[in-house]
Amino acid sequence: MNGLLHGADGTARCAWAGGDALYGRYHDHEWGRPQGGRRALYEKLCLEGFQAGLSWITILRKREAFRALFEGFEVERVAAMGEAEIDRIAADARIIRHRGKVASTVNNARAVIALEQKEGRSFAAFLWSFEPGREERPDLVTREWVAANTITPASARLSKALKHHGFSFVGPTTCHAFMEAMGFVNDHVEGCACRAPCEEERAAFERPR
Repeated sequence: MNGLLHGADGTARCAWAGGDALYGRYHDHEWGRPQGGRRALYEKLCLEGFQAGLSWITILRKREAFRALFEGFEVERVAAMGEAEIDRIAADARIIRHRGKVASTVNNARAVIALEQKEGRSFAAFLWSFEPGREERPDLVTREWVAANTITPASARLSKALKHHGFSFVGPTTCHAFMEAMGFVNDHVEGCACRAPCEEERAAFERPR
């Protein structure tokens, strides 16, 4: 009822991590840890777009196939893909076969490059400028708060800005999930063993400028 699940090792984790070992590792070592790398941020934004309408564990199990097909999510390499590559990737059964989302991944790579040229700053610096202030965050991150806030003012602002720069499949719910995963916020619920380590990493993290 408190949004926590105690694993076989006795560790309290966010209940969504469940009993799946892959999900548990993702929860413990990736989710909520601040990231400032261009490639990692671009990859996660695109994979969150693929996740829309599905569970994240579905994407997580296919992540290595996504990486193989999308050239490791190296922005320039993906941006250079044409219609033939999009068709080939969209037909590959190892990933989610949704041509619109495959095309969006290529589009978003091109949008990253265009944004950096127009803004005169890195993609990472642009994204991190939307980190919400303390006044937008709850005093306690509870199961109820997380469930009621799948869209936040910060994720709505980020979504609007990304769409303005030509990105696709970046709705406010997708952007919120992205911000949670990449450490823009710490939504590990109170009592989760990963909450304090994520707070420490966020405090020490040098925001891209």
